[in-house]
Amino acid sequence: MGMTELVRNPKVMEEVQNEVRLVADGRERIEEGDLHKLEYLQCVVKETLRLHPPVPLLLPRESLGECNINGYEIPARTRVMVNAWAIGRDPGTWGKNSEEFKPERFMNSSVDYKGTDFEFIPFGAGRRRCPGISFAMVSFELVLANLLLRFDWKLATGADVDMTEEYGLVLEKKVALFLIPIASKPSNNRDKRKRDPV
Repeated sequence: MGMTELVRNPKVMEEVQNEVRLVADGRERIEEGDLHKLEYLQCVVKETLRLHPPVPLLLPRESLGECNINGYEIPARTRVMVNAWAIGRDPGTWGKNSEEFKPERFMNSSVDYKGTDFEFIPFGAGRRRCPGISFAMVSFELVLANLLLRFDWKLATGADVDMTEEYGLVLEKKVALFLIPIASKPSNNRDKRKRDPV
């Protein structure tokens, strides 16, 4: 869904591509060691996960004791499912524009996906959160960064972006996204430094 949101938001696509290409500094790929420098890319990834969590309904939990959540009495031993999809779109937390793709909302924010900020739990929370968070995030960031580094992207002529989601165990696009990759020109920063006298 990250590429889908970027194609729908060309200014965001341009900004994140500029960041990735600046960090690459003429190299042909982004490495894992570069990821901490890609602040805006990380915001794009978080915003994608906020709007499109991989699992919309987290695995069921059972309440250990009786409790009250926002005025709802939950008896002991009740099965509870957390709707990560709805939490990520809650206007009470994310504002009136909660349905819009705005990566900037994560700039200078300490909200993270590791399960300690309950307004943002794409991988669950607590002891039973997804054990593959670190692998998933590095993979997501590396793949997206390298796709943005190496190519410019456009929709096929006359194509439109269908954002309809298909709900199930995982959240998927109902209609596949078909993009045309256009090889980008590598940055000449590195070559320029070699030619310039020191």
